[in-house]
Amino acid sequence: MKKNRGSLFIVSAPSGAGKTTLCQKLSSILPNLQHSVSFTTRPVRLGEVNNRDYTFVRENVFRKMAKRGEFIEWAKVHGHLYGTSKKRLKEMLNKGINVILDIDIQGARQIKKKYADGVYIFILPPSMKVLKERLKKRMCNSKEEMEKRLKRAVEEIKEYKRYDYVIINNIFEDAIEELRAIISSEKTRTKNIDPLWVEKKFFSLRSPQAARRGERIC
Repeated sequence: MKKNRGSLFIVSAPSGAGKTTLCQKLSSILPNLQHSVSFTTRPVRLGEVNNRDYTFVRENVFRKMAKRGEFIEWAKVHGHLYGTSKKRLKEMLNKGINVILDIDIQGARQIKKKYADGVYIFILPPSMKVLKERLKKRMCNSKEEMEKRLKRAVEEIKEYKRYDYVIINNIFEDAIEELRAIISSEKTRTKNIDPLWVEKKFFSLRSPQAARRGERIC
């Protein structure tokens, strides 16, 4: 029997590598896995829905929340603020829900200090050339903004060694299956088994005399 507390999966990647799409897709097909929605001050992109993709707030609102200590992590990325709600995360984990977070490397560093037992996964694009092509298709930003993101991507990719797993997002379906496999395998790790359940199911059949002596029935 599993422990009641949920497991935490942290996914990071450079902009354009596809981490948010992967997390949202997997949480839609795996039972008991929820994608934690981050708060952000950036503008809504075409097709995005508030409280599904992000919770969009004004900068003054975000900063007040940060000052009150409402974020377990927050950072400024590409000129906008992003943060993970401490309350949302705690509530989901305490209910036994497995949570997947897609956050940048700054946020991952902050969370690792508080959730060292989390599972840290890094998403890589097949190459810088592919990453640039993806950013071109996705973004309406200026050439200067895109070059800034590519420069930052180089620094972010250097961090992959700090993560437990690395997935190369070349073919989306393959990347989804690899991410699913990681989550499935982590759920069966010894640390996630309730020792009291094992004791009750396998070691509780003892005679009164054996119990007093601490012996088991063979």
